[in-house]
Amino acid sequence: MSIANYFTFVRLIISPVFLLVYTYRDSIDISPSTLPYILLILLAISELSDACDGYFARLYNQVTDFGKILDPMADSIARITIFLTFTQAPVNLPVPLIFVFLYRDSVVSTLRTICALKGLALAARTSGKVKAVIQGASACSILLLMISYTQGNITLEVLQTTSAWIVGMAAVYTLFSGIDYIYSNRQYIARLLALQGNVSRLAEEE
Repeated sequence: MSIANYFTFVRLIISPVFLLVYTYRDSIDISPSTLPYILLILLAISELSDACDGYFARLYNQVTDFGKILDPMADSIARITIFLTFTQAPVNLPVPLIFVFLYRDSVVSTLRTICALKGLALAARTSGKVKAVIQGASACSILLLMISYTQGNITLEVLQTTSAWIVGMAAVYTLFSGIDYIYSNRQYIARLLALQGNVSRLAEEE
């Protein structure tokens, strides 16, 4: 376990806490006006840990294969958990939007892991980093809208409609980043398919 990996685990811990605080706010006696501030703090800790794990991994030369797999997995779990949380009242995001994030990250993570097991390293893309920033900014924007809503500055309809548009635009870019990732690494993916085909032929011959 490196310092970077500890920061990565922070995101895995924060994710269910974010979900539970939002979902069971009444049971743990959190007022509607206080809730978005608590969630903002949790979101800030999660995003800060994302920045710190990469920084410390490079600073102390602690970049490991385990970290390369764990870090993007933690990112996916954290952000998808947050957006799934927002499908509940009062935000009520449309559930299909969240599946865009889920499908994109599932496909990319599966490809990355399989290729790593075969000794092929898929290069990270700038679009993936931009995607992470956009998703983080989208979650932050929704929480700021919640603050405005609890203060009576906007209606529930404005909160829900604006949140859906924000996440919808993030979903479009998320889809683009997935296509960009696959297209940019198509040669590695083709090599993986070729290796798999050779293995299948050898198995048939035996």
